[in-house]
Amino acid sequence: MRRLATLALISLVAAVTCGYAQTGSSSSGNGKFAILDHVVAVINGDVLLQSDVDEEVHFVALEPFQTGAGGDARQSAMRRLINRALILQQMKEQQQFDINITDADVQKSLDDLRSHLPQCAKYNCKTEAGWKAFLAANDLTSEEVAAHWKQRLEILRFIDLRFRTGIRIPHESVEEYYAKSVVPAFERQHQKPPPLKEVSSRIQEVLLQQQVNGLLQDWLTSLRSEGSVRILDPAYATADEAASRTDEEE
Repeated sequence: MRRLATLALISLVAAVTCGYAQTGSSSSGNGKFAILDHVVAVINGDVLLQSDVDEEVHFVALEPFQTGAGGDARQSAMRRLINRALILQQMKEQQQFDINITDADVQKSLDDLRSHLPQCAKYNCKTEAGWKAFLAANDLTSEEVAAHWKQRLEILRFIDLRFRTGIRIPHESVEEYYAKSVVPAFERQHQKPPPLKEVSSRIQEVLLQQQVNGLLQDWLTSLRSEGSVRILDPAYATADEAASRTDEEE
């Protein structure tokens, strides 16, 4: 999973940041080199590695009701990781919220995901063999997914406690989202969509996320301005700029 370390460890990975390792036998003199994992960003002292970005790209396969991917996958992954790092840092500081996600909670949520994820349908993910095949096809392991999903639920719980108080999603909005997003997603996979009542709670979660997005983005913009987000890899500089612009626009 993500390996966020303290800024004090930067010196230990400095050689990795721009480093190379010679491969093959030194006696052969072929001079082959391979780029090692490297630091791409530092968020308030926490280090983000290239391998974290690559891993995040694979986790997109777990997103429900996708309507299609666009743009640069790694740039999008970088933006998500920066925002997630900022939120996790705040979660450590703000201990007044009771966030207790158990392994049973994680398993229940993943079981629901396996039943309703359109991309998972062709693998018959309700079975263990099908679920393992789906994960293997997306370069994921069950251990990685469980840890990632637990952190996701913890973040959602934190956001729920901090921002969603008083927000109510009308049933009409759930029905509209089902018709315009869920049904087409399953149809593109040539699968029969689940009944509305089976996915209504997940749809409400999605709509709640949309409702609080404005508040959350304002908060993240404030965290960025008050803290320090440094992009060390020039290839990802546009991700940080795009995130900042989006935060301001939304």
